Amino acid sequence: MPLLTLASAILVFGIADSMVNSYIVLFGADVAGMSPLQLGAWTSVYALGGITISWTLGHLFDRRPARAYAIGVILLGSAGYLVLPQVTSYPVLLLMAATVFGAVSAAFPQLFALGRATLGEGGSTPFLRAAWSLAWAVGPLLGALILSRGGYSWLMWTASGAYLIAALTVLVVPRPGPVTATPSSTRGDTPVLLTLAVTLFFTAMFAGGLALSLFVTRGLHQPSATMGILFSVCAAVEVVATLALAALPTRISQVALILGGFATFAAYHLLTVAATGMPLLIAGQVLRGIGIAIVATAGIRYFQDYLAPATGRATSLFSNASTTGLLVSGILSGVAVEHFGHRATLVLCGVTVAAGGAAFALAARRRPAPVPQEISHA
Repeated sequence: MPLLTLASAILVFGIADSMVNSYIVLFGADVAGMSPLQLGAWTSVYALGGITISWTLGHLFDRRPARAYAIGVILLGSAGYLVLPQVTSYPVLLLMAATVFGAVSAAFPQLFALGRATLGEGGSTPFLRAAWSLAWAVGPLLGALILSRGGYSWLMWTASGAYLIAALTVLVVPRPGPVTATPSSTRGDTPVLLTLAVTLFFTAMFAGGLALSLFVTRGLHQPSATMGILFSVCAAVEVVATLALAALPTRISQVALILGGFATFAAYHLLTVAATGMPLLIAGQVLRGIGIAIVATAGIRYFQDYLAPATGRATSLFSNASTTGLLVSGILSGVAVEHFGHRATLVLCGVTVAAGGAAFALAARRRPAPVPQEISHA
């Protein structure tokens, strides 16, 4: 079954990805001896490399859909993490960030573009996204266990093996057929407002994650273990909410659904800043999980429909908007927390989400939601 096969590949890839990305900063500091400035530069190079490679492969996928792009970058990641424990030279690590690890980040949009090309518009995206969410709920915990038993070397080697399994699983996915384009559906323009909306959403998500940790542990004086509970609640809700999206009737407006996701995520910030203990914090994480599930899942599908039949470019554009949000959030969250405090930063994140929702609504009004294009299989 193609859906189960691709979901399995995304699950294994996501577990490997979450294992290493949860601890790669600590590896850079503890093993490679990077300074905070070097870590920041390394992370930026990694993100920029990923954006560039994702965009390039997205265009290639639209011209000639193939599994080879996803398989190639995942195998490159497997090789990279196999040798990473032996690399301590900063210039080499920078080079690997721009090429090997940047390429790995391009696998995510490629896998979802492959899903669209092989499974059609249908309702496959929620299932694939649920597999990704589940992977990020499991991967960090598994990584912590391996790290405590075998250190960074075994963590990287285990991830390398998981990447290899993911690549081999993708090989079993049916070859994508050609996309049937119509003159009205071929769009060379970039939806700037839509991209801005998603970038603002993920900027708030990443910046809010930092502010939340500091707010809970320093502002509310909760133990550090509390964060594990809160993020686990969010991850569990995100998986359930993502699967629930697959059961929604197709007559429900995707624009209204996504705007509901923006509103839910904004409400999470307001509920959290009003919290004085665990009950409201947990309730806030329920809203957070629902908001992320809706925007991350329905958002990908909306981009793919909007730019159909350019599936590769659409998925890469959505993914790169998320990566850009990560880049921007690192600087903004640090400045905001330092100058305004944890609570005010969370409020600002809520305002940022609201601005993203407004940008999305304006973009949707300017151009009505497109009719999904059918996929023809060879």
